[in-house]
Amino acid sequence: MNCELAAQRSLSAHPLGTGSVLGTWEHGFPPSALRSPFCVLRSVLFWLTAESGQRTALPHSAILNKVPALEHIGSGKVRELYRVDNYRLLMVASDRISAFDVVLDEPIPHKGQVLTGLSLDWFDILETPHHLITADTSEMGFLPPELQTEYAGRAMLVQAAEVIPMECVIRGYLYGSSWSEYSSGGGPTTEHLPSGLQLASKLDEPIFTPATKAESGHDENLTEAQARSYVGDALYEELKSRSLDIYRQGAEYAAERGIILADTKFEVGMVENKIILIDEVLTPDSSRYWPVDAWRPGSTVPSFDKQPVRDWLETQSDWDKTPPAPTMPAAVVQETSDRYIDAYELLTGRRFTSYLEAMGA
Repeated sequence: MNCELAAQRSLSAHPLGTGSVLGTWEHGFPPSALRSPFCVLRSVLFWLTAESGQRTALPHSAILNKVPALEHIGSGKVRELYRVDNYRLLMVASDRISAFDVVLDEPIPHKGQVLTGLSLDWFDILETPHHLITADTSEMGFLPPELQTEYAGRAMLVQAAEVIPMECVIRGYLYGSSWSEYSSGGGPTTEHLPSGLQLASKLDEPIFTPATKAESGHDENLTEAQARSYVGDALYEELKSRSLDIYRQGAEYAAERGIILADTKFEVGMVENKIILIDEVLTPDSSRYWPVDAWRPGSTVPSFDKQPVRDWLETQSDWDKTPPAPTMPAAVVQETSDRYIDAYELLTGRRFTSYLEAMGA
């Protein structure tokens, strides 16, 4: 489990709030544009120009300033976590990016704001309890005015919760580490799958493949028997049922926008003996999103996430996947930022700049 979640505690609940607005399709992008691969998707986004094919750079802050008045609990790969009081935490999403469990030096512009903005929308859309109190930094009187502005669009005030130390992973397609497992003879995530599947095959039904974290931070997939032993049968069944329900809600919503939700993972916690969603939800960092027209069983599929970073790092033959990572070229940084912003706009139906303006960023 990442350090920002492990630091949470089980304490009495604060009333839930939303602090976000349900995404609506404001701009009438043509359905054909929503069902096209990246080269066509980018051509319909409002700030691309026919001449350059590049998105206009938006101002952003590469390094977040600390909150001197609050206890800094820890730094994760992406988030900073602060204790506000015994009942509330402040989570701030930075623009840091990691690949192969290594945090790179170069930030991805607006990545943290995309993760926060999408989580806010999903908390509104999903019919499930969650930890969000507010994301309006103007309501966070414990922040000085300059940090209210700096943190706008990337900070969430949340309930403190007792974290359930098991990631709830749902897979609707056979891809990534699960495909590697399957193609090499099987493992925990593929123990219930039939033979004869291909890379990127759509599964007959989505599957629940929970994982835990080793001390090193690497995910460790669990068999069903291991997961049941880890949290108990009753909690296992509850987490499986809720996770599958959330995945189906998210997949249906994304499909209406020409996007496949291939797989995702959820973090959950307990407040007053009630299970709630915590951390981010259905973001490009916690989920694998594909353009529907780019999906072909048996083939690799481009995704709305840090794929450009991973692809570029794989070409660095002299890097052994340990810190420090090589310096990313500016073009890779920009392409990755574009993909995150693409995901926000296509899933919410709103311009990303409108989100920044609404949040006061």
